[in-house]
Amino acid sequence: MTSQVSSPAEQADENAVGKQRSPGGAKDVRRLNRVIIRFAGDSGDGMQLTGDRFTSETASFGNDLSTLPNFPAEIRAPAGTLPGVSSFQLHFADHDILTPGDAPNVLVAMNPAALKANVGDLPRGAEIIVNTDEFTKRALAKVGYADSPLEDGSLDGYHLHPVPLTTLTVEALKEFALSRKEAERSKNMFALGLLSWMYHRPTEATEKFLTTKFAKKPDIAAANVAAFRAGWNFGETTEDFAVSYEVAPAARAFPPGDYRNISGNLALAYGLIAASRQADLPLFLGSYPITPASDILHELSKHKNFGVRTFQAEDEIAGIGAALGAAFGGSLAVTTTSGPGVALKSETIGLAVSLELPLLVIDIQRGGPSTGLPTKTEQADLLQAMYGRNGEAPVPVVAPRTPADCFDAALEAARIAVTYRTPVFLLSDGYLANGSEPWRIPDLDELPDLQVQFAQGPNHTLEDGTDVFWPYKRDPRTLARPWAVPGTPGLEHRIGGIEKQDGTGNISYDPANHDLMVRTRQAKIDGIDVPDIEVDDPDGAPTLVLGWGSTYGPITAAVRRLRAAGESIAQAHLRHLNPFPANLGEVLQGYDKVVVPEMNLGQLATLIRAKYLVDARSFNQVNGMPFKAEQLATALKEAIDD
Repeated sequence: MTSQVSSPAEQADENAVGKQRSPGGAKDVRRLNRVIIRFAGDSGDGMQLTGDRFTSETASFGNDLSTLPNFPAEIRAPAGTLPGVSSFQLHFADHDILTPGDAPNVLVAMNPAALKANVGDLPRGAEIIVNTDEFTKRALAKVGYADSPLEDGSLDGYHLHPVPLTTLTVEALKEFALSRKEAERSKNMFALGLLSWMYHRPTEATEKFLTTKFAKKPDIAAANVAAFRAGWNFGETTEDFAVSYEVAPAARAFPPGDYRNISGNLALAYGLIAASRQADLPLFLGSYPITPASDILHELSKHKNFGVRTFQAEDEIAGIGAALGAAFGGSLAVTTTSGPGVALKSETIGLAVSLELPLLVIDIQRGGPSTGLPTKTEQADLLQAMYGRNGEAPVPVVAPRTPADCFDAALEAARIAVTYRTPVFLLSDGYLANGSEPWRIPDLDELPDLQVQFAQGPNHTLEDGTDVFWPYKRDPRTLARPWAVPGTPGLEHRIGGIEKQDGTGNISYDPANHDLMVRTRQAKIDGIDVPDIEVDDPDGAPTLVLGWGSTYGPITAAVRRLRAAGESIAQAHLRHLNPFPANLGEVLQGYDKVVVPEMNLGQLATLIRAKYLVDARSFNQVNGMPFKAEQLATALKEAIDD
């Protein structure tokens, strides 16, 4: 089993592939295979923007990357406090990577709170860049420091770089007509410039971004660009940074194609637009803003040119009600939410099951119960998606595994919904939604054909020879009922939540008919065509690790570590959670041990044990953060040895 990722200085020995002098000959340049950087500060310090810009430049440079934004739930927590710390972690490499990394090699701490909240995650020898201007007695006392950690020896195990970021930024901007407070706000750009120099990131796109972002305030734009350049120049001239680092592009990690950096929520939005175009249906989103799903509403509202209509409703119930109405009217209908919103939408989801209309319910899971942890991640809505409705109301469930995979998952959810005339759950989570990675932009001919045939006329002949339209006469292959758009002559039919008679759609309280309809709706879900689960098992291992959703990256990274250490372990990952792949039972029976890591208390493991009578072992975490690869590798090694 490999150790945790070491600091840049240690990596220069472990992972370095070369060493050279900079063009000016003044400083060493060391080449590394990978680096993990974390920016941390107050929620008002611009750490998310700083991390996003560093990520964009890293993506344009051609590195593989994975990110983990982490921010407080409060809109503006008290400044300088531990609950108010916001951070952004980026892992980038010259090879294929799967996670944001277990431990940062570099921490940029803008104040004492940021240092205290994050220093425990650092391996010995890591680089720490601190803004010394913020280490005042008051700021130290606010987070429980009796003495300054910059002076008491507690950081002796790290490479500490004390930098007066605020002072240097204000000095760099003295020629601008800005107040000191306004100038101080650019210190994040100074830090970004310093890190961009330190890791040889491109700069042109960031300067263009700043000019565009503050186009209506040219003085602010110029000041931010100046601060960014000053940070770069500081790295180049100061003696405190004697070495800079290079991480080569990950040329071998990607198939040929055009790539861009993409977050999970953005990929979902693009996937929904692509699905509507492939189905030749207008896209309608009925939604109520909720963290961490709101970005999908924000993005889709920008694309009216693609026939997208977004409706920001007054509450969750109105949002899904409007979406279901749009589905009845012939649109590709979507509602987005998180766990608390799913609870409010459950009655209407049950109505959609009864009406048998296509509807995408996108749940970006977060920590619960109730309001819980709005900005943290969890996988605890699986059983809610499976069973969180009254009566027998089966709904297909699909889960993406990476931020970029959210695009394909949206297309798959749409395929199932329009083909089988059913609501479909798509379970993403906060880790995928806010995280990002490179995404290959697909060619149009790679996208699935989702064309829909609406009902056009009568579909049944009565005994007296009369041709009529039966709204619940089913396709014998899919068991889907016809999709009849309102206003089509001759296709008038009843809708509602009261049980319908098979075929005619008339209201029915007949016990035998209800039994038939319940079993038919279940049979329709059970019969959905989903691919067999694929197993990665190169040497016939006795132990299988089974995952779903966003655990894919940490599980795969852990499996790689174990195999590199000589261990034998197999891996499989579920996209379809209802119905399960047809071969899943056979696969599970082929292993002596099955381990199921989940960010909940064992929901998939419960389903697996109940359905397949397999003694699946759970490994669970519910701390609001994704698994670490080293943590999983340790747990899986224990399972192998048990």
